[in-house]
Amino acid sequence: MADLARLSINQATTREQHSLAQAIAAYAGAGVTGISIWRDKLADCGLGEAAAMLKDHGLRVSGLCRAGQFPASDAAERQARLDDNRLAVDQAVALGAECLIVVAGGLPEGSRDLPGARAMIRDGLGAVMDHARAAQMPVAIEPLHPMYAADRCAINTMSQALDLCDELGPGLGVAVDVYHVWWDPDLQAQIERAGDRVLAYHVCDWLVPTTDLLLDRGMMGDGVIDIPQISEWVDGTGYNGLIEVEIFSAENWWKRPADEVIRTCRERMLSSV
Repeated sequence: MADLARLSINQATTREQHSLAQAIAAYAGAGVTGISIWRDKLADCGLGEAAAMLKDHGLRVSGLCRAGQFPASDAAERQARLDDNRLAVDQAVALGAECLIVVAGGLPEGSRDLPGARAMIRDGLGAVMDHARAAQMPVAIEPLHPMYAADRCAINTMSQALDLCDELGPGLGVAVDVYHVWWDPDLQAQIERAGDRVLAYHVCDWLVPTTDLLLDRGMMGDGVIDIPQISEWVDGTGYNGLIEVEIFSAENWWKRPADEVIRTCRERMLSSV
């Protein structure tokens, strides 16, 4: 698993230091193989310019972040989100992304109906998958830690994500992000169940103490996640794609020089992944 040729850096890892254009140039210049792109940064850069830069620098796109956010309080907003998800599919195709990452969405404003939100997620994914299949763009559901169930993602375990894959059929898989799933006592079995539906693998670390549950992720090796063990399970599925470092770190890594962050990602890929 520890192979620099498989290293991708999610541009969130240097989002405070880099525009998308700067990230593409910096990652490629440091010998990094891939990048995962965020749609807000893509909007600032422009789709055509980003696609041309990626080609010029020879960078693979491990994923486009993000689609999803399906639950909404009224039909008009739900339709707008479906339209945006179809646009995200088209953007991912234009970038040559290896998958489109879905962060499914949480409770609509004012709602306490968690089963209802999950039903909207299922229906929203079902409505988008014909477009994704026609475009031959794999869609990866990323289960998020249960602390995000209310506001970001009501799909919180690999089991829930794979149930959706089973129900909705081909073209749909999962993104395994260690930050979100490391705690799950059923993780090994669910990774094995996923098999060739593992479409993305994201790494960082869980710090103790964690001072901010969104913006205090650790660099691999600095926390308590047994990343080599999870990597072994992911390898066992036959997944041989890019391994993506995704670190939200407002008080640490976002304040360091970008070249230091990139260098550390490369070092920890070898020592801690």
